[in-house]
Amino acid sequence: MKKVNYYRGWRIWKEAIEWALDILEHKDNDWVIHGLLDNLSSKPIANIPVIDTIDNYAPKEDDVFICAIGDPETKMKFCNSMLNKGAQFVNLIHPTAIIGESVSLGKGIIACPYSVISANAVIEDFVTINLHSTIGHDAIVKRGCTLSSHCDVTGHVVLGENCFMGSHALIIPSVTVENNVKIGAGSVVISRVKANATVFGIPAQPI
Repeated sequence: MKKVNYYRGWRIWKEAIEWALDILEHKDNDWVIHGLLDNLSSKPIANIPVIDTIDNYAPKEDDVFICAIGDPETKMKFCNSMLNKGAQFVNLIHPTAIIGESVSLGKGIIACPYSVISANAVIEDFVTINLHSTIGHDAIVKRGCTLSSHCDVTGHVVLGENCFMGSHALIIPSVTVENNVKIGAGSVVISRVKANATVFGIPAQPI
């Protein structure tokens, strides 16, 4: 039985523990929750202890990891650091998430309750899909992205690496969003967004 360790981080670590407990209750897995890695606090959560810092921990043979950090830049900083140490990541897919049989999933993905990933979508490594968010058919969500609750990535969208979508943000079909973009809560993206931009509004505009 493998031991799953968590990185705690901005916005989603408490939720990720709850979803993992739901998974353990409702389906068989080859892992158990072992502990938290945290650079900032030694306080346990839901009776799960902090076993070390992220920087100091050396992965063991039977360890697997989930990264519960919402901010894409921070998330990928620590994930890449652990990958360089040989860490193995698993997906955290809640029992209520709906994922099409033709979907391609990477590693280190978190799919929260009632999220939906539709036919032929490609979800790359370390993507976080929060509550009630949807990814349409043939969409591509690249490495490190975070979708907040109630986001809608529609069909044939390409969402570049390390992008962040605030709650209730929407990207209309066939639009490309380049790498490292932040999309504000409630925004509607109707045209291509260039890399490193922050956009907000209806329609979304650079700010």
